[in-house]
Amino acid sequence: MTADDARHSRTWHDGNVTAPLTPHDQPSTPPPYPAPEAPNDGVPEEERMALGQELRRGALTALLVAVSGVVLGLLWLWLAPRIPLISDGKAVYLKDSEGEQAAGSDGTFVLIALGMGVVTGAVAFWRCRRGGVGIVLGLAVGAVLGSLLAWRLGVWLGPTQDLVAHAKAVGTKKVFDAPLELRAKGALLIWPIAATLVHLGLISTFGPRDAQPAPRWDTPAPPPQS
Repeated sequence: MTADDARHSRTWHDGNVTAPLTPHDQPSTPPPYPAPEAPNDGVPEEERMALGQELRRGALTALLVAVSGVVLGLLWLWLAPRIPLISDGKAVYLKDSEGEQAAGSDGTFVLIALGMGVVTGAVAFWRCRRGGVGIVLGLAVGAVLGSLLAWRLGVWLGPTQDLVAHAKAVGTKKVFDAPLELRAKGALLIWPIAATLVHLGLISTFGPRDAQPAPRWDTPAPPPQS
């Protein structure tokens, strides 16, 4: 068989006559494209995951601490001394002009906030003994939000802020309670300061320590041979 006969020959396949494909007729396989590379911003994947976990821990800590501000607000409303007022029908006066109930209200808030700081700082250390920036920031932010929540909650649940309407409702020469107020706004920072200090103190005292490398002993040089 000549080369021309081989080129024009027919091949039987599945009952049909097909012509053999020449090298020009064969479909060409496209070269595989390289897989798209993940964007690399210079931060290793392990560090990125650790950062995300730290942020989640800090956000959860802030949320839980802020919600516990309800406890501070209710305790302040319950324990703060009341300021008695009296009205003569024209004006409202302090029943006891030499009383110290106003200072006692601020002092009560400070003491309860200090206790809340100790408790939340200790609980945060108990839940995560390794600590971390996220936990500390979550404690501070959550305690500030919790103090604000406690302040507004105590004022809202306490005696009404409308003294004139309250005096008219009570009547002349009748004693009634003044609205609950926090005059020293610096008391709002007691909780975050106490929580942060307690948490950092517990970590520095009872937190895990980094493994120290084993001491390396220098091998003495062999004595010179005579």
